[in-house]
Amino acid sequence: MSYKRFDQEDVVVSAESITSPVWTGDKTVLNTFFTSSTQTGGTTGDYYYNIYNTGSALQGSRVQFAIAYGDKKGSGSLSFNNAVPGKAPSSTIYGQYRNLVLGDEDSDFTFGTKTSEHFYALAVDRAQYKEKLLPGTLDLVLGISGSGQTLRLTDDSQANDTIRFNDAGRVYEIVSGSQGSVYDAQNANGYTAFSGSYGKFLPDVGVILLNGAALDIQTGSQGGIGIGTGRGSNSADLNQRKLYDAIYFGGNFRIQSEETISSNFVFVRARNSEFNYSTNPSLITGSGEIRHNVMIDTPQSYITTIGLYNDNNDLLAVAKLSRPLLKDFTKETLIRVKLDY
Repeated sequence: MSYKRFDQEDVVVSAESITSPVWTGDKTVLNTFFTSSTQTGGTTGDYYYNIYNTGSALQGSRVQFAIAYGDKKGSGSLSFNNAVPGKAPSSTIYGQYRNLVLGDEDSDFTFGTKTSEHFYALAVDRAQYKEKLLPGTLDLVLGISGSGQTLRLTDDSQANDTIRFNDAGRVYEIVSGSQGSVYDAQNANGYTAFSGSYGKFLPDVGVILLNGAALDIQTGSQGGIGIGTGRGSNSADLNQRKLYDAIYFGGNFRIQSEETISSNFVFVRARNSEFNYSTNPSLITGSGEIRHNVMIDTPQSYITTIGLYNDNNDLLAVAKLSRPLLKDFTKETLIRVKLDY
């Protein structure tokens, strides 16, 4: 018998969620942040800064995430053409994320209950997470040099029973707190006093949007960190650098990823009367006789490999046993094959 068709109950489908660190080196927390002068000083630096885990020229250096600044009116960056006001890298970034998140060129970003015309975007590099970021693990600390002031941010996934969705998938509010625990110094929901939430967490696309109006609030009872966003018209205000500095002095960016692994479990059954004869050509002599007489009356074989085929007898997958498995008419065998994808 060369092939045996599986019964329906021989194949079981399963899925499990795997959590893993996001940052290079299997680090859960990133506390060193570097930029590349070549990248930030080039054309792409007008749109975003790539952030590395170590000096960009050193071995093992990898892009961890990118920082961008978006402004509906194009403020904070130089115009493409002085004769066309409002068209600048910051307005391009705003439009890019508006299409990604809102899917509507006429909609505005709302953070909590407040609409804001400008935001900062943190986009985790796609190579750093396999499928999606894990809600409830975000812990981002922002700091201002020389002031000693810090702002700790997380998402509100653990505080909400209802999941909201938009064009980018699941969406949560960014609030004051740590690893899903909300701080209620200004509001019970972790928002600022008057500028809404601190941003949006979009785990399915690896994006964190930070509310520019909330970050601009001077530290105190209203929240904020006093980041000092520049919103001049046709002005190179380098807002990407301002958020980079805040992350650098905060020294703590914690996040984990989540991946759903789907598995097929195939139960391969060899009954006592099956697969007892070897298919090795060396068993047969040149005249077509069995080389060893013992194989006539008491045949046996060793199972080393299992092949999975489709209805056209095309080989789709191969499973190797860790050691040969003896099979004869006195033995039945059950082997479980696991296929992950």
